[in-house]
Amino acid sequence: MVTIHRGHIVHIAGAPKVTEAAQAFAWFPEGALAIDGSGRIVYCGHWKDLPAHLTNAKVIDHPGSYILPGFVDTHMHFPQVFCADAYGGGQLLEWLNNCVFPSEGLLADPAYACTAASEWCDRMITAGTTMGVIFGSAFPHAQDCLFETARERGLRIVCGRGVETVAPEWSKQKTSEEEAVRLVRAEIEKWHPRTPEELKDALQFVAIVPRFSLSVTPQTMAALGELYAEYRDRGVYFTSHLDENARPKTGEIDTTKALYKVESHLDTYDGKFLPGSQVGGKSFLGRRSVFAHGVHCTDKELARLAETGSSIAHCPVSQLFLGSGTMPWRRTIAAGVNVAIGSDYCAGDEMFVPQLLNSCFKVHISERAPVGTDPYPVDDQSISLHPAQLLFTGTLAGARALDQEDRFGNFDVGKEADFVVLDPAKVPGYATTLKNMYKNPDPNSARDAHLFAVIMLAREPAITGTYVRGRKLKTSKELLAPR
Repeated sequence: MVTIHRGHIVHIAGAPKVTEAAQAFAWFPEGALAIDGSGRIVYCGHWKDLPAHLTNAKVIDHPGSYILPGFVDTHMHFPQVFCADAYGGGQLLEWLNNCVFPSEGLLADPAYACTAASEWCDRMITAGTTMGVIFGSAFPHAQDCLFETARERGLRIVCGRGVETVAPEWSKQKTSEEEAVRLVRAEIEKWHPRTPEELKDALQFVAIVPRFSLSVTPQTMAALGELYAEYRDRGVYFTSHLDENARPKTGEIDTTKALYKVESHLDTYDGKFLPGSQVGGKSFLGRRSVFAHGVHCTDKELARLAETGSSIAHCPVSQLFLGSGTMPWRRTIAAGVNVAIGSDYCAGDEMFVPQLLNSCFKVHISERAPVGTDPYPVDDQSISLHPAQLLFTGTLAGARALDQEDRFGNFDVGKEADFVVLDPAKVPGYATTLKNMYKNPDPNSARDAHLFAVIMLAREPAITGTYVRGRKLKTSKELLAPR
């Protein structure tokens, strides 16, 4: 049975680079998205061009609403679900010790952990996030709750327990190296697809996740590298933090380089974690490897990320919150690195992808880079990102980062139908602004400006439906509501 969703359809078609997104921008004001019984797209285009064999299909009308691909958030922290906007009195490392580590320790309580898992999945659904790359809890029962809840709700997730073999003595998340490897292996065996056939159809996947280089030893890196090499062909993922905070001497990057005695932060993930950046184990880089932040990458690091097909999860909101700086858009894109949006919830206090893209635009149109010793030592790096580039970054780029671009990310025929329905009438001023805004006489300019307003003005209450494989997802409240 085919179901057709009718509304204003917008997506980035094909498989462009971000710099080509404007040319791949598909726009159907009176559009139709036809989905077969398996949840795959069989038609996307103008309603008036609907093929004759689909004219008797069931139609779900979304008057005045926009239908966009499901949002992909490539960097999130599940055990921090109740920790947003925590005041830590400092930047990254102070904030971790004062706020995050104690908060994550609360998930040691199984009942609390399951409450957190239900709340987490509710928030993904209400935000329209159909796929999330998630740093998980160190506690197996909490991970089980999250995977079980995501499976029940029908959400796509990539998640792995946060590995910490170096942590404050009071930390409840710290384990031995042997225990860390045992628990990661057990999680893969329990929750990751076992066969190529299962992999093609799965919605939940496991990642290997050393929290960051300072949370593990070279011995742990080597052991996790061996484990990743063992499971890489099974489609297991890797994710961690990279070059987020560059405060001199005491920041993340200088501290990592000093402790490992390496030339760059990326070396520690590239198997070169012995003094002098000597090879000590297997590399984690490659397709299905996502590195959060990349604010202060060197040219050599960017080239290596691009060479291996690794991606960066760009988190503009959390970078503002923690004073980390700004990921250099021009340099990173020019290097050939795939960049997808990330919330970094809860270092970022926003989970709604259009608002992350809103911040992304603002950050980069104001971007500057320090140069020389001039009294005004800045180099103008500003860029006005095209709205199609923003949409690409919040949808198709995420699917590409996860090596699942053949399954979701846009509305190309044959892909699985992940989408959100956005009704501007649900937000004061949103619909009336879109209706009454100035229309440029040039139709393409008018279209681009309209999409820009759709993204920038969007707020979470406008989401009236979040769908994965054509199935509308329900929050815990909706599941408990009387029928």
